Amino acid sequence: MRPEPPRNADTVAEVGEFGLIRRVTAGRTQPPTTLLGPGDDAAVVAAPDGRVVASTDVLVEGVHFRLDWSSPEQVGRKAAAVNLADVAAMGARPTALLIGLACPSDTPSALVEGLTAGLWQEAAVAGAGVVGGDMVSSATLVISVTALGDLGGMEPVTRSGAQVGDVVAVCGRLGWAAGGLAVLGRGFRSPVAVVGAQRNPEPPYAAGPQAAAAGATAMVDVSDGLLADLGHIAEESGIGIDIRTELLEVHPRLLDVASALGADARHWVLTGGEDHALAATFPEPAAVPEGWRTIGTVRHGSGVTVDGRAYEKPPGWEHWR
Repeated sequence: MRPEPPRNADTVAEVGEFGLIRRVTAGRTQPPTTLLGPGDDAAVVAAPDGRVVASTDVLVEGVHFRLDWSSPEQVGRKAAAVNLADVAAMGARPTALLIGLACPSDTPSALVEGLTAGLWQEAAVAGAGVVGGDMVSSATLVISVTALGDLGGMEPVTRSGAQVGDVVAVCGRLGWAAGGLAVLGRGFRSPVAVVGAQRNPEPPYAAGPQAAAAGATAMVDVSDGLLADLGHIAEESGIGIDIRTELLEVHPRLLDVASALGADARHWVLTGGEDHALAATFPEPAAVPEGWRTIGTVRHGSGVTVDGRAYEKPPGWEHWR
């Protein structure tokens, strides 16, 4: 359920497509990589490296976000973050966002302005610009974001480069967004820090290029769960990965929330998605950069194990299942 808009609120139909575009772009500043921003048939974004990293995600109301759980600004920030994290996971620096927005004609214009304000805010955190997009009518509120990035002369860090003997490390929060989702699902709105992690992920954008410079052999954005996303590295690299639970960081706040809800905080850390931490493999412990923490090793075999054993529960989120 959405919150009821003020009675005097105008709608997107009343403001009109081009009026709304003017509202959400007026007065915005752009980073130096934006050579030509919104207002023309297409944007022009600098690509000093000569290559462009690109990623797209689609967020659907009721599937990826709920406006009775999050403000429009929080939804906008999250929509930007999930894409910008993918660029960082390739070892690239985010440069630009392109936004596609579909919504019903009776959508309050203030809601769209809030969404776009959040998109601009998160783009600024990552050093990127919002350079263009499109708005259309739809029966459902849908946000599509394409993120672009620059490799800065380095090779992209893919999922296929992990080698036996590498160490596995992570940077960023794990399990917090899953804890927040569990709290919201029970009808609560606190503790604020845990709920806020579900509403506003905080990807470590700078850690992607940092890992690439340190020689990371493979990397992935933890969007669907640590075990599920490390499983992509294992499959693409043709290796196995073992995670050691004694190396995992389970914050006391998560332990308290899990105890109150009758849940398992370690399960949130291992399988919870939407924190958008980064997980990577490095050739030796000494190569793991500051701010990253080692959680396991790359081994012969296939799949991901926990303390040498198969994990008995689903490893993370997957659409249509």
